[in-house]
Amino acid sequence: MRNDPLLQPYRLKHLVLKNRLMSTAHEPAYSEDGMPTDRYRLYHREKAKGGIALTMTAGSAVVSPDSPEAFGNLHAYKDEIVPWLRRLADDCHDEGCAVMIQITHLGRRTGWNKADWLPVLSASPVREAAHRAFPKQAEDWDITRIVADYAAAAQRMQAAGLDGIEFEAYGHFMDSFWSPATNRREDEWGGSLDNRLRFTWAVIDAVRAATGPEFIVGIRMVADEDWDKGLSRAEGVEIAQRIAASGKFDFINLIRGHIDSDAALTGVIPIQGMASAPHLDFAGEVRAATGVPMFHAARIPDVATARHAIASGKLDMVGMTRAHIADPHIAAKVAAGLEDRIRPCVGATYCLDRIYEGGGALCIHNAATGREAKMPHVIARAPVPRRVVVVGAGPAGLEAARVAGERGHSVTVLEAAAQAGGQVGLLVQNPRRREMIGIIDWRLAELERLGVELRFNSYAEAEDVLALAPDMVVVATGGLPQSPEAEGVELAISSWDVISGAVKPQGRVLVYDDGGAHAGITAAEMLARAGAEVELVTPERMLSPDIGGMNVVPYLKALHETGTRITPALRLAAIRREGNGLLALLGSDFAPGSVQERRVDHVVVEHGTSPLDDLYFALKPGSRNLGAVDYTALIGEGEVLPLVNPAGSYGLYRIGDAVQARNIHAGIYEALRFGIRW
Repeated sequence: MRNDPLLQPYRLKHLVLKNRLMSTAHEPAYSEDGMPTDRYRLYHREKAKGGIALTMTAGSAVVSPDSPEAFGNLHAYKDEIVPWLRRLADDCHDEGCAVMIQITHLGRRTGWNKADWLPVLSASPVREAAHRAFPKQAEDWDITRIVADYAAAAQRMQAAGLDGIEFEAYGHFMDSFWSPATNRREDEWGGSLDNRLRFTWAVIDAVRAATGPEFIVGIRMVADEDWDKGLSRAEGVEIAQRIAASGKFDFINLIRGHIDSDAALTGVIPIQGMASAPHLDFAGEVRAATGVPMFHAARIPDVATARHAIASGKLDMVGMTRAHIADPHIAAKVAAGLEDRIRPCVGATYCLDRIYEGGGALCIHNAATGREAKMPHVIARAPVPRRVVVVGAGPAGLEAARVAGERGHSVTVLEAAAQAGGQVGLLVQNPRRREMIGIIDWRLAELERLGVELRFNSYAEAEDVLALAPDMVVVATGGLPQSPEAEGVELAISSWDVISGAVKPQGRVLVYDDGGAHAGITAAEMLARAGAEVELVTPERMLSPDIGGMNVVPYLKALHETGTRITPALRLAAIRREGNGLLALLGSDFAPGSVQERRVDHVVVEHGTSPLDDLYFALKPGSRNLGAVDYTALIGEGEVLPLVNPAGSYGLYRIGDAVQARNIHAGIYEALRFGIRW
């Protein structure tokens, strides 16, 4: 381990970083009124406890009131942020972790109809699709005050005891001057590269005057917008070279691509099914061309790739940002020789989709991230070992078994199928989503380490469970597809039949998605890729509302490439036989009585799942709690199983889709918050 490139210290000016791992700036949307309160602080402290060398807070903290938060951004323009950040910095410093912050003016990457309802700005009045504002062109007085705002914000960050700052310059106000796509000015702020960099030099000079020459200042910048009308690679690299040669910046954190739409954003921050570390080589080229300390993060999900980035000299600090959301203890596990125990980032990007949709960042399969105040990353041993039986080896059941095993209980898992996985085994039939099997594989490895017994091909009846003399029974049997309410729906095929490959419809296929998550649109994608003529119909006014903007991108790519017809706001009313085919009748919630007809060869329906709960109800009468849960205790502190039946011999929990149709994160969170109380 002493020779591991990732564990070597790195000196950045006066600051010695203890290893080469960092978490790059992102806004987890945990702030309260723009302040990094306890939830925010504990999130970063956990990564510090996990051994990371540098955590970059905010993504980005806004320097001016006319840069209203777009997704929970911190308010760097307010003095009251200083004590909150000082507490965060102190906590991380106590663990030997450096703390920096990213500051910005969002420019056009926000909305006017929030906060103080001030006009959105950009170098030129070019609309950004993602946030839908029509920005005004920044005037001289705007530029003057924003430069001063940067300097004042930097002073606050320095006063809070942070180790440094970085400017954000991709898709925001600063680089809107750089890019031909957003700068169409004909004054001293537009045209030549010298003019387009004028604002950047004004900001760094003001910040240096305010904070002094020793304070660390870097820039997270785009050096190639990968866009025919945007900043070219040649000009972007020249900007990086000028920034390095100026001596005014201490590092570059490199980005490639543009982020003005969902589709473009996934090119910068790839999701599952997309290339790993797609911009790493480019970052190495820019490092070689500039000689400046180089940071970079873009889908570097595993230690092997991170180690290669450092060992090959492409980077000085490697960002494993989503990977640390999945497992904040990566560095500690590497140092301890426990790489095989790192919880993998599976590229689901549930974290970022939640941020961009207005929710807090959550990992799809680490329910402790963002909940550090109540949910542990390291499970404590129980004072009294118990006998726990878990029925079902999907993600919720495996997590329940893992937590119980960590608590020191004797655990048996009963699974009806020949292998673990539940619905994850179904969704990975889509080639793009095969990484999701890491959710299952990691837990199976952990259960083997913990000595948990798994019995496959075991369809458990109540007597099978009771024969194991359990103290606790966890029913995680999942659900089965259910059909929407429509006349003749028995003539339809379920989305599960399509995804599993059990049925392979051809010809004209209507996919009716009344689930709004992955299953319906996955079926449509797989059918279209297989050559069917597909129409995807949903009763929603938007496509797949339970999938975030980043995850919907590859689906829409597939549907558009195959010519799939997408029809919102129609509800399936009936299916009838017509000759050798089917007639689907579609009604409208908005125009009652109106009906549209579709003549097709097959109808595929998605309407979520109904709980597979027979075992739960069979076990309920003999349980101590009769299946009841004290929700007040569950969301707070204390015993969650009320003693309702003193004669009962076991506690009974029901989790995941065995309760109701939800998602992977919900089942895993339920398993964790029940399990830590066993």
